[in-house]
Amino acid sequence: MSAPPHTAHARPVRVLHFVTGGFSGGATQVAIALTRAALAGGRVQPLLVLRRKWGADPARIAQLRDEGVPLETVPRWPRVATIAALAAICRRFRPDVLVAHGYSEHLWGRYAGLLAGVPDLVHVEHNTRERYTRWRLAQTRWLARRTARIVGCSEGVREALLQRGSPPERTLAIPNGIRLAPFDLADALPFARRIPGIVMVARFSRQKDHATLLRAVALLRARGMRPPVMLAGGGKPAHRQAAERLAAELGVQDQVQFLGVCRDVPALLTGHRISVLATHHEGMPLAILEGMAAGCAVVGSAVQGVREIVDDGVDGRLVAPADPAALAQVLESLLADPATAARLGAAARAAALERHGLERMNRRYEELFLALAAARGAGE
Repeated sequence: MSAPPHTAHARPVRVLHFVTGGFSGGATQVAIALTRAALAGGRVQPLLVLRRKWGADPARIAQLRDEGVPLETVPRWPRVATIAALAAICRRFRPDVLVAHGYSEHLWGRYAGLLAGVPDLVHVEHNTRERYTRWRLAQTRWLARRTARIVGCSEGVREALLQRGSPPERTLAIPNGIRLAPFDLADALPFARRIPGIVMVARFSRQKDHATLLRAVALLRARGMRPPVMLAGGGKPAHRQAAERLAAELGVQDQVQFLGVCRDVPALLTGHRISVLATHHEGMPLAILEGMAAGCAVVGSAVQGVREIVDDGVDGRLVAPADPAALAQVLESLLADPATAARLGAAARAAALERHGLERMNRRYEELFLALAAARGAGE
């Protein structure tokens, strides 16, 4: 899809991004990245609207505002208050396009857009699996008929959308991307000087599978291998506490660190040799892309979304999901064979630099927004 020519008299296309305010998920990170890119590019006038989330750090919102990111928030509950507040913002901002990111925000965001008369609605799905009830699936299909484009963050997510009844002619994939510059340190730090340890960057949630990694680490310990393990991420306290209890039960608590939210993921990853994402399902996980950009030997669960990124044995390793023995075997081989781990890490970094830069993702979304607006004569 090619963007229409940008003339001197054309005003920027107004785009509102609506997403959860939890900050730990990929949907929020993508929405923030697109907002920042629009501010830098000048052809799109963005507004980021966050649905407040219990336990979210208000300092993150303040930081974004201090950076100059145009940002508003709406209540999380009740849903009618979420929709009403977002519709009011739409009437003030008058977006040409409303982009509703993630489940269940894509429901409430599109309802608000319809109420406010937003010309074009875009639904962005960030996972191959979500907890759709029959009622919510029916709402999703009803809204799809009133949505200009439905975007999956990977080909796997697009396929999942089609299986749920998304209209093929309006459903496309725009793969996620990451900022590559923060990982430049990977080229300056030889693999042999890195800590022979394991990092998993993932929020603590039902979706992520910290338990399988911890059980694999316990199996390694029984074989005499005790690599340090860094678990970085926020999420729900109940899930983190369950992981902490399991680490104690398995007797690996002395080698596992629960870091919480990490403010410098690139430094953490580039300082270690192995990056793991044990998970039950994914869309296109930023954690895998970050591990690759950092030049780590990347190990991921062989689920849809991860399989799309990692070429097993070429630029990373794939293991059967929820299989501690399989994960332990792969980790043991990488820890015992640093040369192979270094080769995989170098190939992963090359793949990230070639295919997974944020600029490509930003450009494709901008082309989509400009084309939708041009079709309606907006921005002139």
